[in-house]
Amino acid sequence: MIAAPETRFPPIATWRINAVRFAFLLMAFVMGSIVWRQVLFESADWEWQRGLAKSMLAALALLSLLGVRYPVQMLPLMLYEIAWKTVWIVLIAGRAWLNGKWTPEIEALFYDCIGIVIVYLVMPWRYVWARYIAQPMEPLRQKL
Repeated sequence: MIAAPETRFPPIATWRINAVRFAFLLMAFVMGSIVWRQVLFESADWEWQRGLAKSMLAALALLSLLGVRYPVQMLPLMLYEIAWKTVWIVLIAGRAWLNGKWTPEIEALFYDCIGIVIVYLVMPWRYVWARYIAQPMEPLRQKL
């Protein structure tokens, strides 16, 4: 068993923790209610790619419930949400817009994803940096 190194991380303001908790709550209930309804009642005729994407979103919504209870411990899940939406907005929607290939489907998904900008503002970035970037890596093997 490897003991976790004793490291001090920057404190996170209570308002920030609650804002992240609220973002998890929105993911769980808003996105979850839409995606779970689709998965449960509309998925019989989907192509496998759409089924895969919706299943991943349904799992993300379900795991977001843990983020409501443990917002700091579940920050990696929120980082994943930030990452995929940012990649989609910049590389998919952005390129479609620049190349004149903007469609109603892309526009609808763009409006579904653009709310992630708010999470950028409330994310405890100093903590994220200290915890996930600057903290030393866990050992690859146990010391004898």
